[in-house]
Amino acid sequence: MVKNSYLAQFYGKSQNYTEIPNEWYREYNVKKGLRNEDGTGVRIGLTRVSDVVGYEETEEGIQAVPGKLYYRGIDVVDLVMGKRGSHFGYEEVCFLLLFGYLPKKQELDCFCNIIRECYEIPDEFVEMNLLRMPGMNLMNKLQDAVLTLYNYDDDPDNIGVYETLVKGINLLAKLPSIACYAYQSKVHYYERDSLFIHYANPQYSIAENFLSLLRKDQKFSVREAGLLDTILMLHADHGGGNNSTFTNVVISSTGTDIYSTMSGSIGSLKGPRHGGANIKVAEMMDAVLEDVGGYDAEDSAIRKAVEKLMDGELYDRSGLVYGFGHAVYTISDPRADMLRACCNAVAKEKDLMTELEFRMRFEQIARQVMEEKKGKPLPANVDYYSGFAYEMLGIPRDLYTPLFMCSRTVGWLAHNIENKLYDGRIMRPATKYVGSENQEYVSMEDR
Repeated sequence: MVKNSYLAQFYGKSQNYTEIPNEWYREYNVKKGLRNEDGTGVRIGLTRVSDVVGYEETEEGIQAVPGKLYYRGIDVVDLVMGKRGSHFGYEEVCFLLLFGYLPKKQELDCFCNIIRECYEIPDEFVEMNLLRMPGMNLMNKLQDAVLTLYNYDDDPDNIGVYETLVKGINLLAKLPSIACYAYQSKVHYYERDSLFIHYANPQYSIAENFLSLLRKDQKFSVREAGLLDTILMLHADHGGGNNSTFTNVVISSTGTDIYSTMSGSIGSLKGPRHGGANIKVAEMMDAVLEDVGGYDAEDSAIRKAVEKLMDGELYDRSGLVYGFGHAVYTISDPRADMLRACCNAVAKEKDLMTELEFRMRFEQIARQVMEEKKGKPLPANVDYYSGFAYEMLGIPRDLYTPLFMCSRTVGWLAHNIENKLYDGRIMRPATKYVGSENQEYVSMEDR
């Protein structure tokens, strides 16, 4: 890395020449972050894959409504409730998102068999790319792994729609195993922990396999597998405007290969403002528990902790209460509501109801305090309860965001295919130049 004081001086001096005042965005009618003045997103495309509903547009303006998430027009809550104990709910959601309709039993069985056939990873891939080259950050390592799989494809640059579907399903099936292997390699090399590598079980669902691969004894309960399956379902897609999905479509629109597009999406999802938020929630809750003295803390102590978070006096001093608020959901996040309910059964099984009840108390108190201070309610989002769910399942924090990535791969693929079929143009938005004009060149000796 560069360690030179001159570079810092150059950077400091550059601020005299590069500033863009905030008011210019409104003056030139430029949407910062592709957001309208009312907080809604700028429309950048049409989709039939999924819909994220948090408000309604009326003659009076934007009206907040309870949050809803639809996959191909079907409420995700109905999909979760409809699986009835099956651990293949995520696979059913994958089918729905990719093909547009709910499969019959025979169709779902056939689709699950196709996924299972793609579980296997070449031995030399695991040894050469994961075990011999452990990564400090798993998301970066997963980007590297996806790009390396390009070299294992006989026709990697074929971007036909059907070929994209086939390659995408192959990635979707392999990534959970790769994430677990990358984690085992990391803790073995950097933390000197024992190394164990299990093979994927061709009879298991993706959720079951993830738990089996991660645990030394490969054992898991029915409720554990059900909870992880539900988490995968809830994270599978979230509209075409979220950052990582938009990234995938933008990169894909250039005509590049699917390995490059998926790698780009993984890089986007890594960020703490996107997929990495669940880790921030877990770390924040550690700080809160230490501050209040444990799970039996009085409500007044929890309230003070929330106030400290908002005043920048606790955790990372950012003034943020992680796990609350959303760009679209204004009253409630349906994924958080569903996870809260699903966590209950596993918490009872694992004798963790005290921990769950503390989370629920913190949620209610935090919402009250934030509404008092901000003048509007900020609902708990999916990150607030997903971190606790992962914790109950014994999933290490290093794998929180990679697991999110494994789930969201199908959403990226569905939007990638949809864009290829019905848009097909290269994404090329515009920017407004606001710098100096007609600047004269000054020769070196006169500067």
